[in-house]
Amino acid sequence: QVQLVESGGGLVQPGGSLRLSCVASGFTFSTHAMSWYRQAPGKERELVATISSAGGSTNVADSMKGRFTISRDNAKNTVFLQMNSLKPEDTAVYYCYVQRWSIRYWGQGTQVTVSS
Repeated sequence: QVQLVESGGGLVQPGGSLRLSCVASGFTFSTHAMSWYRQAPGKERELVATISSAGGSTNVADSMKGRFTISRDNAKNTVFLQMNSLKPEDTAVYYCYVQRWSIRYWGQGTQVTVSS
């Protein structure tokens, strides 16, 4: 079955960086676009970034452009989210996401807390 396992979250000071990873299994990773979402307390889940199956096309939400970068390693079935210049408002649970046919799959999430 499809599994998405995130890691790399934690507590970081404002202006700091984190790199999230998501290891995927149970499907042909190299043929699927992958995304990162996040959900802050009391807010709806929002799209952070998407990367095409081969990695040649990426899209990052406007509020995170220039700070966040999505990438992937198809040999390792892994998608990454590099987050720089972190702000307190980036505090959220970050989720890895894939849609396979009409079914949406989410990882368990990894907590990112930006605080001094």
